Amino acid sequence: MRRGMTMKQTISMIRKELDSYFSSPMALIFVGVFLAVTFFTFFWVNSFWLRGLADVRPLFANLPVLMIFLISALTMRQWSEEQSDGTLELLFTLPTTTIQLILGKFFAVLVLVMVALAFTLVLPITVSLVGNPDWGPIIGGYIASLLLASVYIAIGLFVSSRTDNQIVALIISALVCGAFHIIGTTLITNLVSGDIANLLRAISTSARFESIQRGVIDLRDIVYYLGLTVIFLALNVISLEGKRWGKGSQLSGYRLNSRLTVGLLAGNLLALSLLIAPVTFARADLTADRQYTLSDVTRNLLGNLNEPLLVRAYISERNHPLLEPLIPQLVDSLQEYAVLSDGKMTVEVVDPITNPEIETEANQTYGIRPTPLQIASRASSELLNVYFDLLIRYGDQAETLNFGQLIQVEQVGGDVRVSFRNLEYDLTSTIKRVVSGFQNIDAVLASLDEGAQMTLYYTPTTLPDALKEAPVTIQTVADDITSKAGGKFTYEVVNVENANISPRELFDQYGIRPIATDFFGTQNYYLHLVIKAGDKDPQVIFPSGNFSEGEIRTQIESSLKRISSGFVQVVGIWTPPNIPQQDMFGQQIPSLSQYTLVSRYLSDNYELQTVDLSTGEAPTGIDILIVVAPQNMTDYERFAIDQFLMRGGSVMVLASNYRLSIDPMSQTPLIEPIQGTLNELLAHYGVTVEEGVVLDKQNQDFPIPVQRNVGGITVQEIRLLDYPPFVDIRQSGMSRDLPITNNIPAVILAWASPLSIGELGEDVTSTTLMTSTSNAVTTTQITFEPNQNLEYGFVPTGSAQKYTLAVALQGSFSSYFNDKPSPFESAFTAEQARLAEATPEAVVLPESTPSAEATPESTIEATAEATPEATTEPIPTNTPAPTATPLPVSAVSEIEQSPPTARLIVVGSAEFINDNLLQLFEQAVQDAATNNLTLMQNSVEWFTEDTELATIRARGVTSRLLNPLTDAEKAQWEFINYAVAIAGVIGLGIVWRLRKRAEQPFELLTESQTEESDEQN
Repeated sequence: MRRGMTMKQTISMIRKELDSYFSSPMALIFVGVFLAVTFFTFFWVNSFWLRGLADVRPLFANLPVLMIFLISALTMRQWSEEQSDGTLELLFTLPTTTIQLILGKFFAVLVLVMVALAFTLVLPITVSLVGNPDWGPIIGGYIASLLLASVYIAIGLFVSSRTDNQIVALIISALVCGAFHIIGTTLITNLVSGDIANLLRAISTSARFESIQRGVIDLRDIVYYLGLTVIFLALNVISLEGKRWGKGSQLSGYRLNSRLTVGLLAGNLLALSLLIAPVTFARADLTADRQYTLSDVTRNLLGNLNEPLLVRAYISERNHPLLEPLIPQLVDSLQEYAVLSDGKMTVEVVDPITNPEIETEANQTYGIRPTPLQIASRASSELLNVYFDLLIRYGDQAETLNFGQLIQVEQVGGDVRVSFRNLEYDLTSTIKRVVSGFQNIDAVLASLDEGAQMTLYYTPTTLPDALKEAPVTIQTVADDITSKAGGKFTYEVVNVENANISPRELFDQYGIRPIATDFFGTQNYYLHLVIKAGDKDPQVIFPSGNFSEGEIRTQIESSLKRISSGFVQVVGIWTPPNIPQQDMFGQQIPSLSQYTLVSRYLSDNYELQTVDLSTGEAPTGIDILIVVAPQNMTDYERFAIDQFLMRGGSVMVLASNYRLSIDPMSQTPLIEPIQGTLNELLAHYGVTVEEGVVLDKQNQDFPIPVQRNVGGITVQEIRLLDYPPFVDIRQSGMSRDLPITNNIPAVILAWASPLSIGELGEDVTSTTLMTSTSNAVTTTQITFEPNQNLEYGFVPTGSAQKYTLAVALQGSFSSYFNDKPSPFESAFTAEQARLAEATPEAVVLPESTPSAEATPESTIEATAEATPEATTEPIPTNTPAPTATPLPVSAVSEIEQSPPTARLIVVGSAEFINDNLLQLFEQAVQDAATNNLTLMQNSVEWFTEDTELATIRARGVTSRLLNPLTDAEKAQWEFINYAVAIAGVIGLGIVWRLRKRAEQPFELLTESQTEESDEQN
C-alpha cells in the first residue's frame, strides 16, 4: 500500500513539472531549437547525402554536445525557480519525501528528452526507406542517448539545487556536463601520457557513449552511467536536505553521516566499476551480423591449436592521439582471444621504447620498427615515433601486423575518424596463416580423419623414354611420405595394361584419359596419380614437365592440402605487361593499366605468384589462376589456361572488350578495344563475351573535364557527372545462391561487356553472379568522355534491359583444343613442313591419322585396343629418315576433359580493379574500392571452398550504402524530414493545450462535506 502511495506521489510530481513546462512555450522552444540544430548538422554539417552510407552515425555523433545545452536549459529552473519564488519550503511541507520530489523532477525532464529524441526517429526511418541500415547501432545509439541524458539531468538538478539563479545554474550545468564530455576527447588526452589518457577516457561520458552507440551494450558502460546518475541524485538529496538543517552542533553528526553515506555510495560504485573492468564478455551485440562478437570460426580455430600461440602487442606508452582510443579495444580483444584458447594463447603487451632488449628483438628478428607520425597542436608540430604493431607466432612461423594493416581512416570534411578495419578478421586470418604455415605434410595427413591413399595408374611399355624413370621417382617420394605418415598414407601402383580396369572406368571414376605419345594417335600412355581421402573429391595429378623428386613432392603436398582444410592456397595471377608508352616527343608515358592493389590485397591471406603462361603450361603448385584483362594472348597461353582448367583447377577471367589507355598525342585518357582476348576460349566453355559496353542509369559519378564558354573564352573545368559506363551493382543485382556476392553491399564495374550463357556441358552448372538494372543499354561507340546531350552519354544499341555481368560455372569442362590442334602440334607440323621442304623426298606419314571429329568415346575404345607393338609404314630405304627435334613431354600431355571439381568465374570487366580507378572510387564512395577487392577475395575463397573467413570479413569491412538517388529526390526526402519534425512539435503543443482545456476543475467541498471530513478525522 505504501509503495503504491509512493509511486502515485512521484507520478503526481512528474505531471506537475510537465504541466509547468507546457503551460508556456518554453518547452516547445527548447525542443524545436534542439531538433532544428540536430537536423541541420545531420544533413549539412555532416554531409549525410555526400557520405552515401545507410546509417545515422552523424545523428549520434552530435547528440552528446547538443544534449548538454538542451538538458542544462531544461534543468536550470527546476530548483532555482523554487528557491527564488519561495515555493521550496512549501514543497517540504507536502506529505512527500525529498527523494520523491527529486525523482519527480528527474523523470519529468527525462520524459521531455525522450519526446525530443522521438522526433528524431524520422531520420532512421528515412534511412531505412532509401537504404538498408543496421538497426542494431541505431537502437544502441538511442539507449546510449537515454543513459547519457540521465547523467546530464542528475548533474543539472544538483547544480540547480545549489543556486537560486537560473542563468548561473544553466552555465554551471553546461560546464560540468561539458567537462565530463571533453576530458575523454583528443583535445585533452593529447596533453597527457598514455595511462592518464586511458583513465580520462574511462571516466568520460563521450568514450562510453561511442561504445554503446556502435551497437554493443556493455555491462561496464551501463554500471558507469547508472552509477554516475545515482551519485549526483544522492548529492541532490544532501543539497536539499541541507536547506532544512540548522547550523548548530546538534545536527553536525547528522550532516556528517549523510555526507559519509554519499561518500560510501560513491566508493562502492567505484569499487564495482573496478571489479567488473576486466569483464569483457558481459555484453550484448545488437548489430545484425554480430560484428563485435567473436565468430564460431575464431572459436574453432583457437580451440584446435596444438602448439602454444604467442600474440605480442608492441604499443608505445605515448602514442598518436588518434590511435590511443584503439589501444583498450585491442587489449580487450586479445584477452578475449586468450580466454577462448583455453590457455594455449599467450598475450603480451610491451612498450619497446622503454625496453631496449625487446626493441632490438623486434627490429632485427621480426622487422618491426617504429612508425614516424606527425602530431600537430595549436602551438607546435612534433614528429613522434610510435609502435602500434602485433606479432603472431606459432611454432617456427611468425607474422606481423602494423597499424596500417589494422586501421582505417575516414575523412568527411575536416573530421578524421580512425577505427579498426576489421580486427577479428585481421587477427583470425593471420593466426590461420601461421598455423597453416607451420603444418608440414605430416600435419596435413594428421588432419585427415581417414588418411589418404595415392594410386599410380600407368602403362610401363608405352611410356616415352623421357618418362621411363618417373615411376621409380614417384615410388621414392611415396615411400618417404609413407614412412613418416604414421599409417595415414598408403601408396599403390596399378599397371593399366595388366589390371582388371578399363580406360572407360578410369574416365568415369576420375575423368582421366590416356595421353598420346605422338600426334598421329599410334600410341598412348597413362601416368596419372589419384589421391583419395574419405568422401573428398579425388585429386588427380596429370603428367607434366619436370618429374624430379622435388616437383613430385610439391604436387603431392598441394593436392593433399587441397583436400584438407585450413592450409595456405597458392594463387597465380596473370596481368598484361605494363609497357610504358611514348608521347610525340619520345618521352615515356606511364601506363594506366596497373593492377597491383588486388595482388597486395590477396597476398594478405594467400601465397600469390605472378605467372608466365607463354611456355604453354601453368606453374606447378598453383591452386587458382586469375587472368586479368587478357589481351594479345598467344595460343600457348590459351593452351596453358585450358589445360590448367582441365586438371581440375579454378580459373577466374576478368574479360572485357575495352581497356583504359592514354592518347600519346594529347596525353588524355581514352578507351580502346582489346585484341587477342580469350573470348573464343570462354565461348567454348559456355560464356560469350558480347560486343559493346553496358551503360546503366544506376551508376557511379565520375569527374570529367567539361568545357564552358565564358564571354567568348573557353574554360575547362572538372565536374562530377553521371557516368553510365560505371555500373553500380547493388544487392538486388547480385546472386544469393553463392557466398561470392552474399555480403557485398555494392560493386562498381567499369566499361563492362555483357555476358551470355550459351550451350553448357551436361555436367556443367552456371550461376549468374551480377546483373545490371533493367534500365541498362549497350553501346559500341564508346569514348572516354560522354556526350551530355544524350540520355546515356553515348549512342545506345537496342532497348533497355537487364544484362549479365558476371557468372560462375562448375563441372566437367571439355578442352578447347579437342577439335583443333594445340600450339605444340602446330609447331610440330610447321617443323615437319620445313624438314619436308629441305628433304628431296617427303616423309611418308602414317595412314591411320585420327580424325579431327573423333569423339572421346572412340578415343578411349581405340586406346583399349591398341598394342605397344603398333607399327607404321616403312620409310623408303633410299631416303634418309629426317631427324626431328624431340618435343617436351608437356607438349603431348593434352587433357580432353576436366574432373567435376573444375570451377570458372568470368567477369565482364577488368578495369574495376585497376589501381587508378580503385583510388578514384574510394574518394567518391566509402568502401567502394574495398567492395571491389572483396569480390575478388570471395571468389578465391569460393574456389578453395574456404568461405568461413568471408563471413567474418563481411561483418566489418564493408558499409551499407544508400540507394542511388537524384538530387531532386534527396531534396524531397530532406524536406519531408524537416516537415515531419515541425509538424510534430506543433502537434505536441496543440495536443497538450487541448488536453489542458478538457481537464475539469476540482469540485470544492461544501460546508457540510467539510464538517463530515473533520469529524471522520
